[in-house]
Amino acid sequence: MAIGQILIVIMGLCLFEIISSVDNAIINAHVLKTLPEKFKKFFLTWGLLIAVFAVRGVLPFLIVWLANPTFSFSQVTTFVFNPTSDINTYVEKSQALLLLAGGVYLFFVFLGWLFLEEKKYAFLAEEFVHKQSVWFYAASSLFITAVVYFAIKANPILALSAVIGSTAFFITDGFKKNAEEKEKQLLSGNMSAWSKILYLEVLDATFSIDGVIGAFAFTMSIPLIFLGNGLGNGLGAYVVREFTIKGTDIIAKFAYLKNGAMYSIGVLGIIMVLEAFGRDFPFWLAPLNTFVLLAIFMGLSLREIGLAEDRKK
Repeated sequence: MAIGQILIVIMGLCLFEIISSVDNAIINAHVLKTLPEKFKKFFLTWGLLIAVFAVRGVLPFLIVWLANPTFSFSQVTTFVFNPTSDINTYVEKSQALLLLAGGVYLFFVFLGWLFLEEKKYAFLAEEFVHKQSVWFYAASSLFITAVVYFAIKANPILALSAVIGSTAFFITDGFKKNAEEKEKQLLSGNMSAWSKILYLEVLDATFSIDGVIGAFAFTMSIPLIFLGNGLGNGLGAYVVREFTIKGTDIIAKFAYLKNGAMYSIGVLGIIMVLEAFGRDFPFWLAPLNTFVLLAIFMGLSLREIGLAEDRKK
């Protein structure tokens, strides 16, 4: 891969990491308001280092290892430092498994947001779909059934990969949904400061999964994912820290940013599913999707800010 291509992929990964951090920052900001200053400082330094860097640094290797269980975890990690290793061949063979599991997971994340989550509507269709929230379960069931049907015809193991992707979604989504209830307990002050920090650590690790899985839509190169995630982690950690300190008001101003992030995730999911079934896409498609969709919804957000300021005058 040429230098220009590498830079495009890395920039796409960095941007994706940042937008994946927004929800994380909102919950952190709410909970940390209830903590004494010394505990805030602890979490904003060591807490974010552990949850963001350690988890996202290890998870890509863990995913590849699970797709190639004949190798030890230490052998998989040597892939970064020894690109000529024979493990490359096995990683390429497991590419379809990784892509399909990740694609199903990401598309379920998108469907969950589209049908179930409260949002600022950018389009009338979003409001209509949200009012039909009960259909999320039908839509997700039909999607996984169709994917598994075609996967079985191609490779039964591929079908298992699709089911694993859906299972991973419902497990992590359960943690995120439970966060809403737990947040009420955390804000009520009935839990100790260390309990709150431990809870935030687990929650941050859960939110990290979306970003790591999405990275495989940009490239199957673990060194590039490691580099892109590393840079993105730094920027993402900075974003989380700044939003956590300044509160949720600054995020609320950009009303449609979450919409852009979710549409980007949905498209990345479809790209990964199609690639798993043998469809080839140019390397620039995933980064371009992320840049274009976020630019569109950032523009809508800025227009909303402008209209709000005009109404105040």
